[in-house]
Amino acid sequence: MKPTLQLKLTQQLKLTPQLQQSIRLLQLSTLELNQEVERIVQENPLLELRDDWSLSEVNNSPESVESSSSADSDSASVEVTEPEGEAPSEENSEHDAEWLQENNSTYNTFEDDDREALQIPDKPLSLRDHLNFQASLSQVSERERKIIGLLIDSLDDDGYLLQDLGELVDFLPAELGIDLQDLENALMYLQQYDPPGVGARNLKECLILQLQALPGEVTYRIQAIKVVQEYLKVLASHDFAQVKKSLGCDDQTLKAIQKLITHLNPKPGIQFNSQGERYIVPDITVVKRNGVWVANLNMSAIPRLNINHLYANILKQGHHSSRGLISQLNEAKWLIKNIQQRSSTILKVAGVIVERQQQFFEHGEVAMRPLVLREIAETLNLHESTVSRVTTQKFMYTPRGIFELKYFFGSHVSTDSGGACSATAIRALIKQLIQEENSRKPLSDNKISTILEQQGIVVARRTIAKYRESLQIPAANLRKSI
Repeated sequence: MKPTLQLKLTQQLKLTPQLQQSIRLLQLSTLELNQEVERIVQENPLLELRDDWSLSEVNNSPESVESSSSADSDSASVEVTEPEGEAPSEENSEHDAEWLQENNSTYNTFEDDDREALQIPDKPLSLRDHLNFQASLSQVSERERKIIGLLIDSLDDDGYLLQDLGELVDFLPAELGIDLQDLENALMYLQQYDPPGVGARNLKECLILQLQALPGEVTYRIQAIKVVQEYLKVLASHDFAQVKKSLGCDDQTLKAIQKLITHLNPKPGIQFNSQGERYIVPDITVVKRNGVWVANLNMSAIPRLNINHLYANILKQGHHSSRGLISQLNEAKWLIKNIQQRSSTILKVAGVIVERQQQFFEHGEVAMRPLVLREIAETLNLHESTVSRVTTQKFMYTPRGIFELKYFFGSHVSTDSGGACSATAIRALIKQLIQEENSRKPLSDNKISTILEQQGIVVARRTIAKYRESLQIPAANLRKSI
């Protein structure tokens, strides 16, 4: 084929750098936004953060919430000062311990009534640091201490040693001269360290180590060790009759043994594991004003930017050397404008959410109404994707706790009266019914479905089961008590 030249006209939609920045800032969390702003400030001499603001201030979120609770929503803007006079023009361009954890309230890190933002110490003590410190104080030889350190490095975040000792020996260089007996001796020392249960190779061993660490006068300690050694799976399946028969004990004794076991910690190392923790800085605070719940911006979490007066004066005086600063000034002004727009959009979306969910703030989850992104988008004349960005990683501080904005959205289930009930409210009702049930005769999924139907809420048994599992509530046969 003979090559030819052709002209072709096409239309393309391209996002300007300013619009791209606006979209990117909108989807960042508050902490990510402040980190991004600090990075840009370091690169752009025309921008500066106010002296009374820094990223560390944002990390003290409880104070931020308190200082912003009384802020008026009309003041929802980024504080900016610009030099007087005209600026250059802008270009528009596998430890299966679920049964145990269900009864275990001792090791919950955060209670339902917590009202503070999550905080992480500057230098959290790791499990390995904690164990190595104990090893340094142990009356063992230097060689044994190094082998113990080797095992410490092999633990997972929950404090378990999942690697087989024989495999570990094969993995080690032969010149170290470490054999299986050396590892077993070192493990014996490690399993005596705090927290009790550390260095276990499975759940059974973990629980036994903790029971053995209890004082000898603890009632039913020996019986509990026997149950864990021989009847752990039977106890987990709630086959209490078989356990009582095997132990030759009555209901009261078995209850005491079960209580002792369920108060053990199936994951002894988790208290040192901060990997899953993060700061939560609320973008919005909700307060009641004149009998109505309203949303306010948490102003202390928003970067306070200034235009640098020194460089701005150079531009104002029209120095020849100032040409390189003009584009940086435009970038600075766009950043300020985009942060203002981000804050305004978050406040608008949060305001509509609070307006729609007034009953939730009054009565809790059982009063949550169905809400979808489209409803907010149509109300504010925004695209659904914009609402999705706004509600992701943005948090609301309320008298009922801290919630991600996405928490207030949910599907609906029809009622007999022609109305709708949100999935969140149904989950709350299921949880409430189970909390109030007779533990000797727990409610089946079918029975819960029948009770809700009597209240005018038609929910299939399979849906009940799905919601119950999402709440990490076991089936009726596993909830049955002695």
